[in-house]
Amino acid sequence: MRIILHADMDAFYASVEQRDRPELRGRPVIVGGISDRGVVSAASYEARRFGVHSAMPTAQARKLCPDAAFLRGDMQRYSAESRRIFAVFERFSPRVEGISLDEAFLDISGTERLFGPPVEVARQLRAAVRETTGLAVSVGIAPVKLVAKIASDVAKPDGLLEVPSERVGEFLRPLPVGRLWGVGPVARGRLEVLGVHTIGDLASSDPRRLEAEFGPWGLSVARLARGEDLREVESWREPVSYSEENTFGSDVSDAQTLASTLVVHAEAVARRLRRDGLRARSVVLKLKLGRRERPGPRGFPLLTRRLTLGEPTDDGAVLSQTACTLLARVALSEPVRLVGIGAAGLVSASTGQLDLFEAEPARQRARQLNRALDEIRDRFGDTAIARGGRPEAERSGLSLQRKRGEKPVEPQASIPRTQR
Repeated sequence: MRIILHADMDAFYASVEQRDRPELRGRPVIVGGISDRGVVSAASYEARRFGVHSAMPTAQARKLCPDAAFLRGDMQRYSAESRRIFAVFERFSPRVEGISLDEAFLDISGTERLFGPPVEVARQLRAAVRETTGLAVSVGIAPVKLVAKIASDVAKPDGLLEVPSERVGEFLRPLPVGRLWGVGPVARGRLEVLGVHTIGDLASSDPRRLEAEFGPWGLSVARLARGEDLREVESWREPVSYSEENTFGSDVSDAQTLASTLVVHAEAVARRLRRDGLRARSVVLKLKLGRRERPGPRGFPLLTRRLTLGEPTDDGAVLSQTACTLLARVALSEPVRLVGIGAAGLVSASTGQLDLFEAEPARQRARQLNRALDEIRDRFGDTAIARGGRPEAERSGLSLQRKRGEKPVEPQASIPRTQR
C-alpha cells in the first residue's frame, strides 16, 4: 500500500519575516504587492484572524487589517529557505514532488525500517524542518495524494493528521465539495445547483447525471470524491514550457511600457533556458485586459498569441523581438492588466543539428554576449545588469511557483540562536 505524505509550510513568506525580524512576532504580517492593485502572497496567522488570506487584493486586506505590517518580501531569501526545506524532505524519501516553494508530496512507502511508522516519519520530518529553519510545517498522511493534501490543510497550523485507508471515505464525506482539486468557484456553483454541497454528495451522485452535466470531467471529479486518486509522486517531470508574467500595479495602455516589460521577462526566460540546456521552438504572448467581465480572478479577458520560430533559441533578444511582433499584431485598443511571455516546444540545446559552416558572426556575438551576461548575473545577481538598461517590471505580488532554471540561492548554514 502506498503511503503519501504532504508537507506544507505554514504562512511561509510571513513566517520567514517573523522569524528574522523579532519586532514582527505576534503582529499581523502580510507579504505581497503593497500597491492598491497588489495581491496578498502570504498572511501570518495573526492576520488571518481578521479574514485576510492569500490571493486577496491588498486593498481589501488593508480594510480588514489596517494595522498589519505590509511587506514586499524578498524572493531570493524565500527561495534559499525553500532549498533548505527541500533538502530536509529529501532525507526522508528519494521521491519528492515539489508543488511550490513551500509544499511537496513525499512517497514514504517502504521506509518503515528506516524511520518507523508513517506518523513517526512525519514527526521526525517536522522536527527536522524546525531545527534546520526555525519554521513550522504541517503534514498530512494518506494512501493517495488528494487526501494527504487535504489532511495537511486540516492540520494547520503546525499540525499533523493521518488518514488511514479505511477512513478515507469517512474523512472526505462531510467536507465542502470545493476542497477537491479542480472544483473552483464556477464548478462549485454548478454542482450546488444540482444539490451537491459536500464531497459525500458528489461521491454518491448518479454518474450518468454527472456525465450529462459535465462530461468526462464530472466522472473524474466523482472518482476523486470517492478517494480514487491514482497519481504517483513524480520527483521529476520533463518541462513543457518556461514563462514569466507580471500583473501591473495599474492598467497599462502605453505600448512602450508593455514592450519594455516583455524584454525583461524574455531575458529571464532565456537565462532559465540556458541554465537548463534547453532551447524553445515557439514563443507565446499572454495578455490579460483590464476590463472585468465577471467576478473572480478569471473575470478578465485573456488573449494569447503564439509564433513558431525558424530554429530553436535560448536568446532573450530573439524571444523579446518575437513577443513584441506578436504584441504589435494584437493592435490593442484598451488597457492591459497582465503581460507575459512563454517559451514552448522545448528541445535540448545539445541535440540540435550541427552547422555545416561556422555560425554567422551575428549569432556568435549573441552567444558571447549571453555568456557574458550570465556570468555577470551569476556572480552579482540577476538584477545586476539589464539589456538596454531596462528596469525590472513592477509586480503586484509574489509567486510561490518553483521555476526551473532559476539560479540557486545559497542558503545560510544556520539560524541565529535568538531566532530559533
